[in-house]
Amino acid sequence: QVQLIEAGGGLVQAGGSMRVSCAASGRTLSNYNMGWFRQAPGKEREFVAAIEWRDGTRYYAASVKGRFTISRDNARNTVYLQMNSLKPEETAVYYCAAGTTLLRLTSTLSYDYWGQGTQVTVSS
Repeated sequence: QVQLIEAGGGLVQAGGSMRVSCAASGRTLSNYNMGWFRQAPGKEREFVAAIEWRDGTRYYAASVKGRFTISRDNARNTVYLQMNSLKPEETAVYYCAAGTTLLRLTSTLSYDYWGQGTQVTVSS
């Protein structure tokens, strides 16, 4: 079992930056692909970013590419999502997830463990 705990959410103005983190316990994250998803009220959970465990290959949703960066610190068993130039429409609960399959890292179905989420609110 892997327990994931997100932290670092809060309120930020449009155009600002925020870093959210995802700390794991139970098992080392170095053997898992990690993903970040977000879900706004009334909307489906959507893919934001992912990083492979094998070689650190990163994937981003088109809407965040160039502004968001996913990274991992295996020594700290933590994954980060640095978000820059945030927009009000990116207000959502941000979730981290861990999985072992290398298929379709953009899909929620590829992840076995989920955190409880952290609220990110971007004010206009």
